[in-house]
Amino acid sequence: MSPFTTILTHPGSAHKDDFLASCVLLAQSPAPIFRREPTPEDIADAGIVVVDVGDSHDPALNNFDHHHLPDDADPVCALSLVLKALDLYEDARSFCDWLEPAEWFDCRGANATAKFLNVPRDAVNQLYSPIDGTLLRCFAAGTHHVAGEPLWEMMRQVGLDLLNYLRSLRSRLTFIGKHAELWNLDASEDGPQVLFLPRTDPLPTEPSSGLDRYIVEQGLNDRVAATVSPDRRGVGYGLSRHRDNPAVDFTRLTDESDVHFAHKRGFVAKSSATDPQRLRELLQLARVG
Repeated sequence: MSPFTTILTHPGSAHKDDFLASCVLLAQSPAPIFRREPTPEDIADAGIVVVDVGDSHDPALNNFDHHHLPDDADPVCALSLVLKALDLYEDARSFCDWLEPAEWFDCRGANATAKFLNVPRDAVNQLYSPIDGTLLRCFAAGTHHVAGEPLWEMMRQVGLDLLNYLRSLRSRLTFIGKHAELWNLDASEDGPQVLFLPRTDPLPTEPSSGLDRYIVEQGLNDRVAATVSPDRRGVGYGLSRHRDNPAVDFTRLTDESDVHFAHKRGFVAKSSATDPQRLRELLQLARVG
């Protein structure tokens, strides 16, 4: 994406795609946002990012509208186009489960989105967030938003968080792939598996971060029953059930001397054990069936 000094999006009602696209752009460059119809000069000026308006998708000129695309095109929104320009779209589709429904909602509406998600139409309204509504109304209420305004600052923070999440998670998955081990929970090679992440120095701030995504990305979702990762609050490890897999129940570890916490619902336990062999023993004790 070429440098820019201004963000321009449409007036009137604001939607999640133009709002989030503007957030991401603010994270790239802290520019003022104007909400009006673009002129031909705006469209031709790469220093002005034209978002969700203007009937032009031309990344070289920083134009990111999708409304002129054919009706039978795959759903895509202004946020999608901005993420593509930043080479982050594929990771966003992989890491942000909310992105594809947002694309459908913006392009096809609530009824088609509910059908796509295979949920009742009412579920779309039931998932409404007043946070979304308030922020979008505040965004729509102004003709321009500049640095120092609470909304502008919040939007930039949203963008920074999203970009940091996408960029750091890819690095995190690479780290997990380099260090993690797959253990068999049973003697059988075809049985459930455990993803074990050993302690490293320095220890990541959130040692278990990214494990779920790594499992899914590696096609192991149906095989992995649990994860074992360093406990950030102690020298031992945390044992967690993967997506509520019934193959393990950590309440079975309650009486073990080196287990100082086992959740009553059985989905997580904390142990001071550091020896991989002992951790394997604890997993065996937690095995159901």
